[in-house]
Amino acid sequence: MKMLVRSMLMLAAGVAFAASTCAAQSAGAATYKAKCQMCHGAKGEADTPTAKMMKVLPLSSPEMKKLSEADMVKSTENGKGKMPAFKGKLTTEQITEAVKYFRSLK
Repeated sequence: MKMLVRSMLMLAAGVAFAASTCAAQSAGAATYKAKCQMCHGAKGEADTPTAKMMKVLPLSSPEMKKLSEADMVKSTENGKGKMPAFKGKLTTEQITEAVKYFRSLK
């Protein structure tokens, strides 16, 4: 009986973790699609007309690969080069989740 209860608790914990991870990715994906995709592309390839005009680097470039999550969050908050600042337009949580989603596109 104890083994069954323990198994059920482990299963419930796993389901809860998976659900929270999916929700965070969904929120990050939604923010990315609404605010970032027009320049960075659906797959982070910087293959949009805007990206080409602004010379946006693809996620696969060595310069982008060397950036940490914290670097990307800071650049998104404060702006960098031609990229506008999103501080005040998005919460830090929204920016962080969008960055996590962007980095998952590799």
